[in-house]
Amino acid sequence: MNILITGCNGQLGNEMQLLEKEHATHTYYNTDVAELDITDKEAVKAFVTDNAIDGIVNCAAYTAVDKAEDNEELARKLNALAPGYLAEAIAQRSGWLIQISTDYVFDGTNHTPYTPDEPTCPNSVYGRTKLDGEAMAMQACQRTMVIRTAWLYSTFGNNFVKTMIRLGKERPELGVIFDQIGTPTYARDLAVCIFTAIEKGIVPGIYHFSNEGVISWYDFTKAIHRLAGITTCHVRPLHTSEYPTPAARPHYSVLDKTKIKQTYGIEVPYWEESLRECIEQLPK
Repeated sequence: MNILITGCNGQLGNEMQLLEKEHATHTYYNTDVAELDITDKEAVKAFVTDNAIDGIVNCAAYTAVDKAEDNEELARKLNALAPGYLAEAIAQRSGWLIQISTDYVFDGTNHTPYTPDEPTCPNSVYGRTKLDGEAMAMQACQRTMVIRTAWLYSTFGNNFVKTMIRLGKERPELGVIFDQIGTPTYARDLAVCIFTAIEKGIVPGIYHFSNEGVISWYDFTKAIHRLAGITTCHVRPLHTSEYPTPAARPHYSVLDKTKIKQTYGIEVPYWEESLRECIEQLPK
């Protein structure tokens, strides 16, 4: 197969590129905005046609959650319209699309893990545009697989894990929110899951993927510092109200992964095991 990977310079896109070597039976077209502007409908159509693309993994997104509140037009182009363009182009070749989405499509008022078929209720521009992107992709291409994930981190790019390590080394004290609950996701584990879906065959629909377990940002930070050997920074718990942000965050965004585990027979690693693996690979 000829597979297009968009957003190849991001956390997930970089992890996908590392794993491509293990799936060398396929040909990969790794693109970011310099190679392909996915907000340009005609450019997308031409790229997919000219390169005889069979499947697309859309790792590209506008992920600056707070900035999206003031940049709705750009967020909409990248998160909503672009997935529609990709889906339309690949549908003309009877191909498939994997669209990466987010826990922000929920408002976070649940107390039990969100299943893929639960009613959505985003309360941020980021969440609304990503939800619209899901709908546009599934509407344009029948062979669309949506994978919602949460709290993504990796050895690449900027993310919570790397920020907490840096701040932990720089500051004697750090305040971190304790009343937002979810599950971290190591981008490498998500990439492995995506390749499993590609190899076993795309089963259209909405799925959830994160690592196993449940934790707060505060507890996550404590674990990051422990595994990174940081002992000089005191981490204190904050209420969300003590750290106001332009965009509302879900207070509870634990995702139920039963569907993806049963469909593809995958075993999902526990969050702390994956965090340890990631930190061991970071430069000391």
